[in-house]
Amino acid sequence: MARSILITGCSSGIGHDAAHELARRGWRVFATCRKAEDCERLRTEGLESLRLDYEDTASIAAAVDEALSRTGGTLDALFNNGAYAIPGPLEDISRDAMRAIFEANLIGWHDLTNRVIPAMRAQGGGRIVNCSSVLGLVGMKWRGAYVATKFALEGMTDVLRMEMAETGIKVCLLDPGPIETDFRKNAIRQFEKWVDWEHSARADEYRASLLDKLYKGSSNGPQWPASAVTKKLIAALDAPNPKPRYHITAPTCLMGIARRILPSRTLQWVLARG
Repeated sequence: MARSILITGCSSGIGHDAAHELARRGWRVFATCRKAEDCERLRTEGLESLRLDYEDTASIAAAVDEALSRTGGTLDALFNNGAYAIPGPLEDISRDAMRAIFEANLIGWHDLTNRVIPAMRAQGGGRIVNCSSVLGLVGMKWRGAYVATKFALEGMTDVLRMEMAETGIKVCLLDPGPIETDFRKNAIRQFEKWVDWEHSARADEYRASLLDKLYKGSSNGPQWPASAVTKKLIAALDAPNPKPRYHITAPTCLMGIARRILPSRTLQWVLARG
């Protein structure tokens, strides 16, 4: 029988590439999206697609129930992937905005994972892969809300890995760096929804540089294709004993080394200029 996997955030980018590549390799893929119209599009592309929104508990429960009903109660792997950013200085991120991003980037992941674990326990094993970020290793200015969720995800995943050690369920992290996705486009929508920059103490700074960084992009460095993440996902799924973390792209590898060897003040100085 084909191995089965549920993947979130499949409308574009990392999730879309992973879903198609694993399907080509013979996996039975349940590719989930937040929007029903994106699910319809994926079905026309030949994928089994279910609606799942991390901020909607009912949709999480329904997607898991449907996937398990189609497989007879088994699921070999889960790839938690969908997430977004609310860019801006932390002093401009409201309580409600922070609550929303934690629901989408952490609490929903925890809910989905806990709904899958019983099936994996019953079948004697499984694989849970969480997509973090280089910003789960180091923090950078104007990205604090997203950084907070990814730091939390790194810790939560490490603990889950230890707790699942005797169950046959393997748990690991992917840490991508700059990947070609719609991430910035989605971040702009969240910024416009949550950040009242015109009334910020930093309004002049927004006008001078921050808005350009958001709307025009601030990085002149290379970006890697989503397939770079899929390659490491496949390694994490196929390895008998997967690594706790897979660093993806040169910037992530460099930051992983820098975090280990540089004093905190030096690392902060480097990051503040990046």
